[in-house]
Amino acid sequence: MAQLTSNPTIPIIDFAPFVTGIPIVQQEIAEQISRACREVGFFYLCNHNIPQSLIDLVFEQMQALFALPFEKKSQFAWSDEVSNRGYVGIERERLDPSQPGDLKEAFNLGKEEAIGQSALTMHRGLEDLEGFQPVLLQFWQACSEEMLRILQAFAIALSLPKDFFTPLHDEYDNILRLLHYPPLTQFLKPGQIRAGAHSDYGSLTLLFQDEIGGLEVQTVGGEWIDAVPIPGTLLVNIGDLMQRWTNDNFRSTLHRVGVPPTEKQSQHRYSIAYFCHPNPKSAIACLPSCQSGQHPPQYPPILAGDYLLSRLQATY
Repeated sequence: MAQLTSNPTIPIIDFAPFVTGIPIVQQEIAEQISRACREVGFFYLCNHNIPQSLIDLVFEQMQALFALPFEKKSQFAWSDEVSNRGYVGIERERLDPSQPGDLKEAFNLGKEEAIGQSALTMHRGLEDLEGFQPVLLQFWQACSEEMLRILQAFAIALSLPKDFFTPLHDEYDNILRLLHYPPLTQFLKPGQIRAGAHSDYGSLTLLFQDEIGGLEVQTVGGEWIDAVPIPGTLLVNIGDLMQRWTNDNFRSTLHRVGVPPTEKQSQHRYSIAYFCHPNPKSAIACLPSCQSGQHPPQYPPILAGDYLLSRLQATY
């Protein structure tokens, strides 16, 4: 089966064959994903199962959301690491704690109840945004289902039972983050960019970009390369907890959103990140298939919720 190519560093993987459920085909796709996770920590997924029409609707809804007056948005301000929900204003967050605040704003949303029940938090008070709730709920569901399929591929790649990760993520303690990077009209502080260099915290992230671009990924050699938007794909990257689980076999890669070239600085940029986290009480300990006498466990066991809390405290 031929693998599509674009950027020679960030591979494009056709996910359609995996969904067939044929073990030998799933093994082949899992091996492609494994190589990407070990060598890059990022990969594009084409022929995934999230309809482009739904993604387009989410982008429309988030543009309307961020167009609300600041006074309205600030009513939902992010307030604590435990819930990790709410509005994050420009420069409020420093993804690279050593640099000035990021030039972006965001809404963090999460489910109030188990998957398929209740509503997304942050909906209350936003009823004037027509269609917001049903569109975002449908998108949440689609991302959750795709997350589980990708985790199945991870499990196969790691010589584990296919559904090994499923019960460790069945509380859906995930965060849907809507991101807006406004035009750069202010004087930049030294070292300030749109989103500082950082790694994600959980198991994996599903990322959807608009056509503006700007995301940069650090290679093994320390070079920053563009993760250009590719129509019809979503971008998947490994988080810290998956790197710990796999004893550094899968890479949680630094990435950032830099200052765009002059001709793009007057443009708005939007992106959507679906952060997949293990259940808070899931113990993250080195997997048996990822350790040996020559490569013993590199990290002590930790509860997923404790790790996430420590990272959020540093970020804000």
